[in-house]
Amino acid sequence: MEKKIALAAVSVAALFIGGTLAVVKLNAPDQDFAQCGATAVAGSSIGGPFELVNKDGVTVTDADVITGPTVLYFGYTFCPDVCPLDNMRNSQAVQILDEKGISVTPVFISIDPERDTPERVGEFAYNFHDRMIGLTGTPEQTDAASKAYRTYYQKEANGDPEYYLVDHSVQSYFNIPGYGVIDVFGHNDTPENVAQRMECLIEMVGAN
Repeated sequence: MEKKIALAAVSVAALFIGGTLAVVKLNAPDQDFAQCGATAVAGSSIGGPFELVNKDGVTVTDADVITGPTVLYFGYTFCPDVCPLDNMRNSQAVQILDEKGISVTPVFISIDPERDTPERVGEFAYNFHDRMIGLTGTPEQTDAASKAYRTYYQKEANGDPEYYLVDHSVQSYFNIPGYGVIDVFGHNDTPENVAQRMECLIEMVGAN
């Protein structure tokens, strides 16, 4: 099932069309992040505090999770198509940087807390990268995290109570402590492109 991105449900000014991001304001506008291929133009800031639950059932905050360069993705473990592809892409980009001695933490945040238990998201995340952090929480916690990052999701109406689908946006957010979200990756970005942009941004701010 192809994921649609509902413009009315997201408070950024524009979303990905054909893999291109347009018009979203990234944090720390003093830096010329566009030199690295990042987009930093007028619009609404994205990113913010959250409180979620990790694979061990421990409640953690954004400050506990984002302790260095981090790429975050919002999805769900029952997702049949886009989520596995995007998380694999992110993990491949992280692996490319691992081989260069550059550490980026991949994070998967569930927007389906009804089915995504801490154990399930932990296993899902580990299958992509041994450093990937899986997070879930109560519906209120996951909804607050989604809103902080301006993501969209909608449970399938009248779907099967056990095997329902969740429609959701497909961006990945690159966050560096002290700078916030400084780049956003689309579904069509390649592991090589994502790794190159993250490496450039890390070098620009001296975060590694």
